[in-house]
Amino acid sequence: MNKEALNTLGGIILDASIAVHRELGPGLLESAYQLALARELQLRNINFRSFVPVELTYKGVSLQKAYVMDFLVEEEIIIEIKSTEALNPIFESQLITYLKLADKRLGYLINFNVVLLKDGFRRLVNRF
Repeated sequence: MNKEALNTLGGIILDASIAVHRELGPGLLESAYQLALARELQLRNINFRSFVPVELTYKGVSLQKAYVMDFLVEEEIIIEIKSTEALNPIFESQLITYLKLADKRLGYLINFNVVLLKDGFRRLVNRF
């Protein structure tokens, strides 16, 4: 998928996230936002997988440790959902790690526990 298509899809993800935030507001658990965002993506006919394992390999050998991404959208974009007071830098590091391990170029970190979603929405890239 080219950059333009990834950015267009990112806009759809942002719009879907705003719809979820408007409907539910801040203060719920991550799992509630995950379910609502999954439904919103379905309504927009966006293909995605939830709770996608990411295997850790070291020097060509699997270490039998799998991390789990919240969403993989169109097999291209990783979404990590949070519901916390503030986005801790470790959350960005987590998403960057997932981007590298899964060899993906674009990811979104979304914290729904904010008054305005724009304050909880982060776009991160890997070799974009």
